[in-house]
Amino acid sequence: MNTNQLAQAANEARGLAMDAVHACNSGHLGLPLGCAEIGAVLFGESLRYFPDAPKWLNRDRFVLSAGHGSMFIYSWLHLAGYAVSREDLKNFRRLHSITPGHPEFHETPGVEATTGPLGQGVGNAVGYALSGKRAAALYNTADHTIIDHHVFAILGDGCLQEGVAKEAIAFAGHNGLDNLVLIYDSNDVTLDAMAVFTQGEDAEQYFTSQRWDAVTIDGHDLVAIAAAIETAKANNNGRPKVIIAKTLIAKGIPEVAGTAKGHGEGGAKFIDAARAGLGLPADEHFYVSPETLAYFADRKAASKGVFEAWQAKYDAWAAANPALASQLTAGISNAVPLDLTSQIPAFAADYKDATRSAGATVINAVAKAMPQFLTGSADLFGSTKNYIKDGGDFSASNSLGRNIWFGIREHAMGAICNGIAYDGLFRASGATFLVFADYLRGSIRLASLSGLPVTYIFTHDSVGVGEDGPTHQPVETVSGLRVIPNLDVVRPGDAEETAGAFVAAMSRTDGPTALILTRQAIPLMNELSVEFRRDGVLRGGYIARKETGALTTILLGSGSELQHAMAAAAELGDGVRVVSMPCFERFDRQSAEYRESVLPKAVTKRISIEAGVTDLWWKYVGTEGKALGIDRFGMSAPGDVVFKELGITKEHIIAAAK
Repeated sequence: MNTNQLAQAANEARGLAMDAVHACNSGHLGLPLGCAEIGAVLFGESLRYFPDAPKWLNRDRFVLSAGHGSMFIYSWLHLAGYAVSREDLKNFRRLHSITPGHPEFHETPGVEATTGPLGQGVGNAVGYALSGKRAAALYNTADHTIIDHHVFAILGDGCLQEGVAKEAIAFAGHNGLDNLVLIYDSNDVTLDAMAVFTQGEDAEQYFTSQRWDAVTIDGHDLVAIAAAIETAKANNNGRPKVIIAKTLIAKGIPEVAGTAKGHGEGGAKFIDAARAGLGLPADEHFYVSPETLAYFADRKAASKGVFEAWQAKYDAWAAANPALASQLTAGISNAVPLDLTSQIPAFAADYKDATRSAGATVINAVAKAMPQFLTGSADLFGSTKNYIKDGGDFSASNSLGRNIWFGIREHAMGAICNGIAYDGLFRASGATFLVFADYLRGSIRLASLSGLPVTYIFTHDSVGVGEDGPTHQPVETVSGLRVIPNLDVVRPGDAEETAGAFVAAMSRTDGPTALILTRQAIPLMNELSVEFRRDGVLRGGYIARKETGALTTILLGSGSELQHAMAAAAELGDGVRVVSMPCFERFDRQSAEYRESVLPKAVTKRISIEAGVTDLWWKYVGTEGKALGIDRFGMSAPGDVVFKELGITKEHIIAAAK
């Protein structure tokens, strides 16, 4: 290891960060300067990567959980030879640049996850590690090892204070993810003040108690950093690894180094003196020396050789294992069987059960058709009913398991599912009660922002939960999810719509889907064909009962309330149409012609019914319509009693129509 050259590269990376933050008058200098030696060792020595193939299957994954320090990753991607140019660094935080304020997946080659909300990247890294463990167990053979990479993440004191990180750390230790290496930038500083104001735990003891291997090093000692990483990568002992790197925040700017002021852009005004102190030329900003360029050019050439050797091994593996290769390709390409709908058996005409129970049947048919599909639950498999029969349980001793036991860790479940989705080899889903959706809302939001095809299975969807009372009756939660951009929220009205809902989730590859399922039983609405109704869910809304005379009134319903709309229409006369609206977002993406055919503008007498807050329904019922719902918290009583007490009945619809 050329320590002199890596030390020079570290100082030049500091200069790039200072110049970028100074140029736009915003950003965070603390981590890029404090972790510069860590970056030099990772990208200059220890990580396995090839910049010209940023999605190389067997690359080491690197996640910057402390995403506010984004100039760290941009500087090192630039030096390593990724398609992040000097001009891109100059455009840091500017409109339409590939160097946004916090790292964003899909925006920058080499960025593995959208980070910034603290702690999320830790969960993402755990998801990456789970995916890597399962992929290695599934695809490696006695003759060919095509997957043996590691997952690295840098986190700070702020990340470690977030509950989602603690949840994910516990999960990783319990499940023996020894391909995971966290580097804890332990600089004893948070944004407001020194970290001693808000934390006092012994980091080594904490991680050791969670079944991790932990070591503390000087985070500016290149040799110590490299040795710790080498040991972590070599030790496959069933325990994830953490390197606690003691660093000086904003190292290189004496005026703010080691203080809370060093966290953000506070040191930018001192950069001229700081750059001189680092030996950087005064007349050239965004400077990289010829020696550093040559070093990383050699590193890239060596990486190319490693990549090409692996590619030859992969080709031999694929030739010897065509079925496995086909399955891997399907996972990477997010392939969905064209006949997935027909692979889900039709339900009997007299079927009557909760949509969570129908979901149990559907999810197993989906799992059979899509081997890359995984599912998990936050200690609720018995209630959410999303367990894959014969799928096995993922654990430290069984990396092939398709059922993930997340424990009562909803937020980590979301972040880990995101990490699996970022890795792109498997389709992840996770389940809990709908009322707990807000416990993982931060992860749902990031999945939506990043376009990740994660499926959330939320059961116990309304006041139908009954005696558990208002604490467990999510009257506001469906609408709260519907306002998240790029999230499809599907609330099916019976078993066949549930089948369509799962197909909708699987067919969507550019964003997540939330499936909202009941605990209470719902009869099958079998007036129309199975194919038509499942296709109707894919369209988001469809005519579930067509008028037999001149159209005068439209009733709209979703979920368990669709049955009441159907029953009311039967009594209201031949001019009443029922529209099932399981998914607003999918319906809104349909053509104007289709939407007009379902909800003609000329018909203004419209009534919606849903056992939740009514605000979002007005865009469909209009100012002359009525929205029947529950604009208050629920109550503790049997579910049917609560529905009647709060007006979610056929009789209320009829009265409103009249």
